Amino acid sequence: MTEHLDLVAALAALPVDLSVDLPPGRTVTADDGPEPLLWISDAPAPAGLWRQLHRAHPQTGLWPLLLTPLDPAGPDYRPWLSGELYPVDAAVPDLYDPAALLATWWKQVDGDEDGEVSEDAGILDETLAPYGRTWPGPAPATTVPDGAAGTEARELAEVLRSVKDARLGLVRADSGAQALAVCGWSGPTNHDDIARIATVLADWERRFGAQVVEVGFDTLELSVPVPPATLAEALPLAAEHTAFCPDLVFQGSGSLTAYAEGLVGAHQWSFWWD
Repeated sequence: MTEHLDLVAALAALPVDLSVDLPPGRTVTADDGPEPLLWISDAPAPAGLWRQLHRAHPQTGLWPLLLTPLDPAGPDYRPWLSGELYPVDAAVPDLYDPAALLATWWKQVDGDEDGEVSEDAGILDETLAPYGRTWPGPAPATTVPDGAAGTEARELAEVLRSVKDARLGLVRADSGAQALAVCGWSGPTNHDDIARIATVLADWERRFGAQVVEVGFDTLELSVPVPPATLAEALPLAAEHTAFCPDLVFQGSGSLTAYAEGLVGAHQWSFWWD
């Protein structure tokens, strides 16, 4: 053990023995609260450490994240060291219905918050084909073999760590979805608040084995152990992603079908909010 484990123990509010040495780092607190929200390393995450900490999560209760900033050259590593974190109670996301949230967001993509159809309804129908203004409902859950979700998350973490100067983060949470709510990540704030975003992420953890691996200022990377194998399987999932993050289609692929094609066989889901 090293002195840095004292920071982790303070974060978790319980005795922790990770049986690994952490690099130098610090705890981060909210502006109006004394309790640590997360621990973050002072330098990029060392090879293999995310993998070790992810495996140890059932014993430690600390969920590892790869953390990237808005501007790598900036002085405050936004939002992680700049005070732009707004935590919510871990239980709050459980108050929402994920299917209802997705259906509501689809109506907002299609029209306005009251469900009024946009003047560009014809363009929307084409962009959102084959569903148009009709919400198709949640995509069917996939069968995930035991251990596959964790294995895929650890493999993706090593890939992302090797190509980005991401720092290591630790949050006391039951899952990656809960970790985002507990630490107060505000990346999708122009779309909705983190409690509702985390609700849907937790549902994707349950239905698809998707796990949060990397988080940026307004970006998110998830691992997926069993991706859709055909376009037909991918289309309802693409509708969920479009409701969750409309920029993927409206500022990205240009159509829901084109986005769905990119999901076929993909073990990584990437999101970004304008």
